[in-house]
Amino acid sequence: LVQRSPGSVMWVSVWVSVSVSVSVSITQSSVYTASVVSLYGLNLFPYFFGDMMKMGWAGQFNLDFMFMLAFSAMWTAWRNEFSPQGLGLAVLAFFFGAPFLCIYLFVLSRQTDGDVVRMLIGNRAA
Repeated sequence: LVQRSPGSVMWVSVWVSVSVSVSVSITQSSVYTASVVSLYGLNLFPYFFGDMMKMGWAGQFNLDFMFMLAFSAMWTAWRNEFSPQGLGLAVLAFFFGAPFLCIYLFVLSRQTDGDVVRMLIGNRAA
């Protein structure tokens, strides 16, 4: 395995790439969400679950997406050992999706100095 120190050129280039990706993702998601909210309002549930009730492709996508949000929330709670903070973060993961997960993973990457094992399993890493 190659040891990477936080000050190395490789680490800095990865950090810059991740920072740019997170920034672009959050910006795009925010602009798109603002546009949809301006057209349809904040009440997304009739649209989201209504498409599922129609048993079409849009509903299938929504169901699949909801499962991914649930898995993200469960992982977030598990990683934080189901602590009150972890459960709060899980709620954010479920309702805020990709913007939350991008920021959360970015913060974890900084807190763990890029150690992916520690990022994924938290305090369980020995």
